[in-house]
Amino acid sequence: MKDRTSESMTLSRDAGQTESDERAIRAYRLARIRAQLAAADVAGILVSDPINLRYATGSRNMQVWTMHNVCRYAFVAAQGPVVLFELPSSMHLSRRLETIDEMRPSLAWDFMAVGGRGEEMAGRWAAEIADLVKTHGAGNRRLALDRGDVLPMAALAREGIAAVDGKGAMELARAIKSPLEIESFVASLRQTEAAVADMRAAIEPGMSEQEAMSIFLAGSVRRGGEYQETRVFVSGPRTNPWFQEASDRRMQAGELLSFDTDMIGPNGWYTDISRSFLIGDRRPTDSQRRLHDLARRQLDHNIALLRPGMSFVELSEKSFRLPESCLANRYADIAHGCGLGVEYPLVWYAEDAQWGAYDGLLAAGMIVCVESYIGEVGGTEGVKLEEPVLIGDAGPHILSSYPLEDRFA
Repeated sequence: MKDRTSESMTLSRDAGQTESDERAIRAYRLARIRAQLAAADVAGILVSDPINLRYATGSRNMQVWTMHNVCRYAFVAAQGPVVLFELPSSMHLSRRLETIDEMRPSLAWDFMAVGGRGEEMAGRWAAEIADLVKTHGAGNRRLALDRGDVLPMAALAREGIAAVDGKGAMELARAIKSPLEIESFVASLRQTEAAVADMRAAIEPGMSEQEAMSIFLAGSVRRGGEYQETRVFVSGPRTNPWFQEASDRRMQAGELLSFDTDMIGPNGWYTDISRSFLIGDRRPTDSQRRLHDLARRQLDHNIALLRPGMSFVELSEKSFRLPESCLANRYADIAHGCGLGVEYPLVWYAEDAQWGAYDGLLAAGMIVCVESYIGEVGGTEGVKLEEPVLIGDAGPHILSSYPLEDRFA
């Protein structure tokens, strides 16, 4: 496996993103989508998930709010135009984007927005989308969608349009990053790591978990970061079991602060690392050393396995074997894709196959986050570590440069 820092530093050199870079990234992404649409034999795709909208067009508008209020969407023809449907008050936001051939006012059908007129508005929406499919689909009436509500789906069917699941097409398109995307990702990650460094320098006994998280968040936003997807910054006994959220609990000297950044950083990249810090000046306990050593061993073992052509099932089978005392508290996955969010693939633990584990192949150009959580059942603390890793032609390259806590060595 490559050194933790030297490869990362090489990949991050001259990673500033110019307008030319942005245009090249947008062109690459649109070509990736259209290749998937051709493979799926559809006339086009209608994307309304704001992350997919951003990937397809480069446009963004109220990313978090629009995740639960469907009010903007885009039609991407397999062979034809990209039409962005935007809030009438926000049309100016995307005029400069060369990926967008046409902009139209969006229509809402959600009850909050239109009350009892939902069926009527969904019908108007479906008629406009159906016209695009019929105009640009060359007779193909199959339309992929990345999400769908009941009213518009029924309205599309009345228009004679066959709606098919488009989530797979978007996930597969997003899975392979171009060299320029990788440079942009690393540049974004460096800003998140700088915010982690701000927090590490400031945390002290008596500070609350929320105060620690706020230092990180402020540092990230100041450097161009956008928003956190989770709030998992926890200390002491709240580190076990995992997936508790930051609270007003005051951290004590000698305790662990374990966290997961889960930060949408500059340029929309999901900059995702985890570390466990020791609070104050005390020496770690034997138990803390053992937990951190196990977590690091799990991380290093699983990263070393990564290579193009390895199947997800094979990775699961060959992954680090957790001690029985930690198995029930295992993390949700061994590794997951990383891009504009948590992406395909997701590699399950073998013990969790019944919940939806699937197979596939790792490929060069994927960025995957390798996860480790070590916390014994009934234990007092837990250690969380995570590294984003580029799968290169010859194997894994760790993209983060922020070191693991050295006091556990």
